[in-house]
Amino acid sequence: MKNGKQNSSAGVPIMDAEAIRRALRRIAHEIIERNPRLAQVVLAGIPSHGVEIARRLADSIRAIEKIDIETGIVDVAMHRDDVGTRPELPVVRTSKLPMPLEERTVIIVDDVLYTGRTVRAAMDAINSFGRPARIEFAALIDRGHRELPIRADYVGKNLPTAANEKVRVRIGSANEPDGVWLLKPEAAG
Repeated sequence: MKNGKQNSSAGVPIMDAEAIRRALRRIAHEIIERNPRLAQVVLAGIPSHGVEIARRLADSIRAIEKIDIETGIVDVAMHRDDVGTRPELPVVRTSKLPMPLEERTVIIVDDVLYTGRTVRAAMDAINSFGRPARIEFAALIDRGHRELPIRADYVGKNLPTAANEKVRVRIGSANEPDGVWLLKPEAAG
């Protein structure tokens, strides 16, 4: 990274803006198929990319089914199991979820599924707001390497990676096109 910006040009391109759009539209169709009571669904994005992906999924569902899906933000910073071991304190954002959660399906939305620890933290954060009828998970990229028994219900792309590789996602930038890149170890730093 240079000057705080993602140096995505150093990586191998995996998905361009059109591929991301198609993947999110497919996930929207899958959500519709698996959730006959769409009015009871909440798309809860994990900051920062998950929030934008949740918004786009809600827009796609609205375009397909003519129904508004509620979205929210679920911050995981204080629910992570590595809070005390990180060199810097996490940036805490406000979680905003439509209430009440009881009798609703909350779909956690994130950009990359890796170890599963962020999703576990998101489930803890959601449970502090109430007890949904069901929690599901949608990820744009599933790169494997799970450390917890967690899987995505909806996946945009499965991307097998080496543990020392990184996945960079750019989505929602006003200045640059959306994309996903695989960074090899020499390009990852």
